[in-house]
Amino acid sequence: MPLIKHSSYVPPRFLKNPHIQTIYPFVARPVLGVNYRRERIQTPDGDFLDLDWSYASSKRLAILSHGLEGHSRHSYMLGMVKALNNEGISALSWNLRGCGGEVNVKEHFYHGGMTEDLQAVIESVYPYFDEIYLIGFSLGGNITLKYLGELGDKVPPKVCCAVNFSVPIDLKACSYVVNDEKNWVYFKKFMHSIRSKVNAKSARVNFSVPIELLKKASSFKDLDDWFTAPLFGFNNAEHLWEEISSKKYVEKIRIPTLLVSSEDDPILAAECYPTELARQSDYVYFEMPSHGGHVGFVALNWANEYWSESRAVEFIEEHRGTRGVKPGMTMI
Repeated sequence: MPLIKHSSYVPPRFLKNPHIQTIYPFVARPVLGVNYRRERIQTPDGDFLDLDWSYASSKRLAILSHGLEGHSRHSYMLGMVKALNNEGISALSWNLRGCGGEVNVKEHFYHGGMTEDLQAVIESVYPYFDEIYLIGFSLGGNITLKYLGELGDKVPPKVCCAVNFSVPIDLKACSYVVNDEKNWVYFKKFMHSIRSKVNAKSARVNFSVPIELLKKASSFKDLDDWFTAPLFGFNNAEHLWEEISSKKYVEKIRIPTLLVSSEDDPILAAECYPTELARQSDYVYFEMPSHGGHVGFVALNWANEYWSESRAVEFIEEHRGTRGVKPGMTMI
């Protein structure tokens, strides 16, 4: 039922190419007026997370989760924060381990299914707000969807709804798409960032895996076979992908959740478009614009607000406080 057949997104005429849509915001979009206040919280396993706050006047909060090797100051994060603040919604952009500008304590960094860290963030702010919304981008969206699916109808009552963009819900399928020859620039960017962080951390941590293999890694399978999987106790990349991909958790989600993925996304595999699931779901809304690239959805207007930001605010306002209640059901 919540399959959204006709998306409202119309790209600028000269920004229909999916690679331009993906890259343009990173190189040509300044977002001004967001002034973060940083807070550091401790995780149950003795590490830390850096949270960047941008307050509004209400007791409503959106928690934003960034993508692979992203951080709170990427333009898609700042743009969303600004749009939320303009609607009177406070925003909390949390940095995955090692992404906040300082090397984290533990030997491992993060993976795309570390819902325990999102849980720690939610618990740290839960008493202070009346309504909480979750917004995820790419890998951060995978964490968000997995978190919601793991908890099902036990999601904390104040968490009203969620919005996610360009989510690789099938990490195995997407890992091969990213390694396609036409996507070499994305893989090269990711690996450069990961290698830099590992090299910086090696001065402080004695890794239990041979990090010199990262120099030879030519695919995400290599990276996850040799580095990510063993650090987190998985058998190999296949085991890791199977366990942390949100695809098998999406059908268990029990709060209003919007997933937006463009039809021309250069990074997503065909397995990441849950059309049939959305047709049968009462909670998962799937929207597939023809254009938008990967976390693009560029719009040119006087407010410098992208379509994804307007769409997120629209969905939040439609579903705030409802928790997907149907006629005859009792409000939580």
